[in-house]
Amino acid sequence: MQVIPAIDLRGGKCVRLVQGKFDQETVFADDPVQMALHWQSLGAARLHLVDLDGAKTGAAQNTKVVARIVDALDIPVQLGGGIRSVETAKLMLDLGVERVILGTSVVLDRDLASAVIDRFGDQIIIGLDASDGFVATHGWQEVTDVPAVDFASEMESLGASRIIHTDISRDGMMEGVNLGAMEKMARAVKIPVIASGGVTSIDDIKNLKKIERLGIEGVITGKALYTGSIDLPQAISLAGG
Repeated sequence: MQVIPAIDLRGGKCVRLVQGKFDQETVFADDPVQMALHWQSLGAARLHLVDLDGAKTGAAQNTKVVARIVDALDIPVQLGGGIRSVETAKLMLDLGVERVILGTSVVLDRDLASAVIDRFGDQIIIGLDASDGFVATHGWQEVTDVPAVDFASEMESLGASRIIHTDISRDGMMEGVNLGAMEKMARAVKIPVIASGGVTSIDDIKNLKKIERLGIEGVITGKALYTGSIDLPQAISLAGG
């Protein structure tokens, strides 16, 4: 199970939001490239990037910073936020991003989801953001009536190779992972699931490790790393990746 540090980009800086709320922002670094290199130096095997401006506007906004990060790192990078077309997905992959994450776009347009998955295969991750079991869209600003597990199953049937499942009610709250929701999602699909949202302490890593066998491939953590609540090398050692 990989432990994947997250860098959320807004206005070219490394920030964290609380439950995706843009008016509750903390800036953790003015230079995301140096932050990315820091997590790599501590043993991260993969980095998770989110273009928050892109998630909000629907179009990639931090492309130059993403390119600088990709060029600086030796480890693979996955990117979400504002990727809502085949062309944008290709642009980011051409920059050197290993995997791109589709969120709102696939909820709103299943034909697009199918086209992107068919073209790019396992370079596509489905970003499934959920609130109380229902899919959230537009940078978490809207909640649909689509059950998260049903949506995950539909994406699996279209050929999706993995899912990032984020419980937005826990994200940035430092309240711990919603283990029940993660287990339910992992049992609902046969493809790997990456857990996200609410990772607060090393106990969350331990608890997710217990259900790794169900298909939990990795865990994304952000705020807990920046505040020192989780020590990255310790978490990587415990998770085994």
